[in-house]
Amino acid sequence: MNVQVIERDGQPEYAVLPWSQYQALLQAAGRAPEVAAVALAVDACKPALSQLTALREAKGMSAEQLARNVGISPHYLGMIESGERQPDAAIQRALAWHLGVDGWEAQP
Repeated sequence: MNVQVIERDGQPEYAVLPWSQYQALLQAAGRAPEVAAVALAVDACKPALSQLTALREAKGMSAEQLARNVGISPHYLGMIESGERQPDAAIQRALAWHLGVDGWEAQP
């Protein structure tokens, strides 16, 4: 099995594996049929990345504070908020984590 472990503060936090292997694990656990319904429900609840500024302001966070928490410059965060730049998946996950929302997938 090809698994990537992502750590936070030296402790394992996430395990990333190829989709086909994930599906095989779900099927072996007898949970494959509900995956499609759950994925659709989760996607319907995700805020759009274009709502980033409103989400940040609703949390009472300054752009500088969120940028520092995520590990990017305030200038780069401003470019993401204005739609000038599309952040990579890792930054999207970090933004979602610090804003307390469901994560964003990488968008084409």
